[in-house]
Amino acid sequence: MIRKVGRVARTFESAIVGTGVIAGFHAASIERLGRSRIVAAADVDAGALEAFGEKWSVPRRYPDLDALLAAESPDLVHLCTPPALHAPQAVAVLRRGFSVLCEKPPVRSLAELDTIESAASAGGAHFATVFQHRFGSGAARLRGLVGDPRLGRPAAVVCHTLWFRPDDYFAVPWRGGFDVEGGGPTMGHGIHQFDLLLSIMGEWREVVAVAVRQAKPTRTEDLSCALVTFANGAVGTVVNSLVSPREASYLRFDFEHATVELDHVYGYGDEDWTVTPAPGHEGPVGEAWAVGPAGVRSGHDAQLAAVLDALSAGMPPPVPLADTRRTVELIAAIYASAFTGRRITRGELGPDSPFYHRMDGTGAPWA
Repeated sequence: MIRKVGRVARTFESAIVGTGVIAGFHAASIERLGRSRIVAAADVDAGALEAFGEKWSVPRRYPDLDALLAAESPDLVHLCTPPALHAPQAVAVLRRGFSVLCEKPPVRSLAELDTIESAASAGGAHFATVFQHRFGSGAARLRGLVGDPRLGRPAAVVCHTLWFRPDDYFAVPWRGGFDVEGGGPTMGHGIHQFDLLLSIMGEWREVVAVAVRQAKPTRTEDLSCALVTFANGAVGTVVNSLVSPREASYLRFDFEHATVELDHVYGYGDEDWTVTPAPGHEGPVGEAWAVGPAGVRSGHDAQLAAVLDALSAGMPPPVPLADTRRTVELIAAIYASAFTGRRITRGELGPDSPFYHRMDGTGAPWA
């Protein structure tokens, strides 16, 4: 909803649910952009709520989501709570007709995603997932070039999220389990990189994967490796790790006439992209890459700006449920392949599959 006075659009009103670290990213983006303001926040931790409210000058503070929804009518509700709370909280917000911007992972299963979709339809509201890496200008530029004959057909891709988390990272109660967190690095860490991959490459067709516990005190995997075939015929490797001391987030796209690479860790700018033309294609490839969006770093600022643009235009905000489903379905397929030893095709994990209801299906092999 956008409120207007005459021809002047008013500032959007946001409510933030969950006031931990990630909520600070949302609040900072709201402040920097200046197009919305935080009118309310909620958290069951009274101390965290008070500290957040004081830091960001939040005028109204509530002990839980129900109390907030009973008193407020925000334009957008930012869900910054642990993953297990996302689906029930999103359903509560959407049924009241308020739109949701939800942190990753948005759900713990395909079943939860379908429940959210039903609530969004019933309430006439929108659900968008925070996948901020889609919104850097380099990614937008490459998306516009897929299918361009100057780059040629995509053949091979690489998507590696090689991160490290110390053992004490898993001491937080909601981390390290399928029940609360939904999964390990496949679900909560690499998801950003391969969502970016999917936003560029389009539909995936099938996956073969392994997932293991190598070193970390977690009930989930700490490493997964997948071989993904895309509808356009390209083949890619997707690696999600929390056991890699030299951290890197690396994406590589090999087209017929050029290699395009992105090398960063937690966020990128235009300077993090590299284009290498094939011999004899330097001119056309250089011309293709020289035109397009520029100057926008990936991050919460970029996505929130796109969300507010969409709301201003009366359009669904990015990333909508259809896009979110493609990414969540790949996660489910990676776990299903890893835990069953089978090749998984897109669309086969329906309500009759245990991997539709839980990412670990009937249980991880080491459970």
